[in-house]
Amino acid sequence: MASRAVLPQNQLKGEVKQKNVLADGRGRRVLQDIGNFVTERAPQGKKSITEVVNAAVGKEKSKVIDKPKKPESVIVISSDDESDESKPVNRKISRKEPNKSFTSVLTARSKAACGLINKPKDLISDIDVTDIDNELAVVEYVDDIYKFYKLTEDEGRVHDYMDAQPEINAKMRSILVDWLTEVHRKFELMPETLYLTVHIVDRFLSKETIQRKELQLVGISAMLIACKYEEIWAPEVNDFVRISDSAYLREQVLAAEKAILRKLEWHLTVPTPYVFLVRYIKASVTSDKEMENMVFFLAELGQMQYPTIVLYCPSMIAASAVYAARCTLNKNPFWTETLKHHTGYSEDQLRNCAKLLVKFHSAAAESKLKAVYKKFSSLDCGAVSLLKPAKSLLS
Repeated sequence: MASRAVLPQNQLKGEVKQKNVLADGRGRRVLQDIGNFVTERAPQGKKSITEVVNAAVGKEKSKVIDKPKKPESVIVISSDDESDESKPVNRKISRKEPNKSFTSVLTARSKAACGLINKPKDLISDIDVTDIDNELAVVEYVDDIYKFYKLTEDEGRVHDYMDAQPEINAKMRSILVDWLTEVHRKFELMPETLYLTVHIVDRFLSKETIQRKELQLVGISAMLIACKYEEIWAPEVNDFVRISDSAYLREQVLAAEKAILRKLEWHLTVPTPYVFLVRYIKASVTSDKEMENMVFFLAELGQMQYPTIVLYCPSMIAASAVYAARCTLNKNPFWTETLKHHTGYSEDQLRNCAKLLVKFHSAAAESKLKAVYKKFSSLDCGAVSLLKPAKSLLS
């Protein structure tokens, strides 16, 4: 606040005297504003009001300093005067718990619901910890999504249908898938497209009887549908006509496409082996590019063979491919608690399917159907098909 001007002492005494007379003659003395600075010293032997107030404040401070306090949950960082360490400390900060993000809370709840937190930490690895800040990874829901995939995979699964096809057999189907693998690589399509193409072919053949000359038409029409579903830039109908040596007209391809979609009731959102492969490779934890290529090599060998598709569901084919790949590359242990948790399969449950995949691997070099073998013998796929098959599973 603004301080008032200090009047000369003789003028001040005159005013005081005049005011005392007006106040019934009572002996009063004007108390100056203690906020003002005193320009003149008080008479000797007497203390000014400012000195009295300062002395009183000093006593109160000494009492506060001498009085012991209960320890508080605070962290002292410095005092008011950094040069004097003996002075009392005033600046303090409170200890607070770090705020947890909404994503981490949902992730913890999801893992608790799955029973993951009840397992020892050294046995099960958190494979989604690096993606916790990646919105596209949806780590809050990924476990529930794959539970739903496993519950619904049997709805689109095909069973033995060759007995209902009088003009085609399992060998013809393998030849078709081998050729579709070459077309898939020629067009440089996404891996999801190949798995969905094979799935559409098998589901359609399980519902509709066809002639032998129509088998290739079903294959290119199924790939056309899969490309429209998975690809950003799908090949045109004329591209499929040319790559089949113009064995079919454009109108025939479009008619076959409509027939397939009607028979499948436009139900194309299904968990193929590829859906599980991506998750199970991630659960392998120590996976690298060689491991990934080996898994896809074995999985594509499996889907080319009719017995694999009929006997085993997509999730088991994917898990068996990971298990067989770890055995082939000598990844010890061959099966971990993390893989068992995320796949839902034990090592014993996968052994038969894995043996079948390894047998396909051992026979791939001598087989007449070499599309998958050649694909994975190239350098861009790590030449994994040239590696020796897993002896532990062949014995």
